[in-house]
Amino acid sequence: MKTFTAVIQKDEDMYVARCPEVGTVSQGATIDEAIANLKEAIELYLEEFSEHQ
Repeated sequence: MKTFTAVIQKDEDMYVARCPEVGTVSQGATIDEAIANLKEAIELYLEEFSEHQ
């Protein structure tokens, strides 16, 4: 299992989460939601990336 960095920033009423290693970005109403959405975005990105290798 690989570990990625999550950078969380508050943007008005939402939390923005980004992963600098793969360049994915997501958001959520809470920090936990933003992180969960980012995990899903990373998984989808890596799945798509591995299919094109």
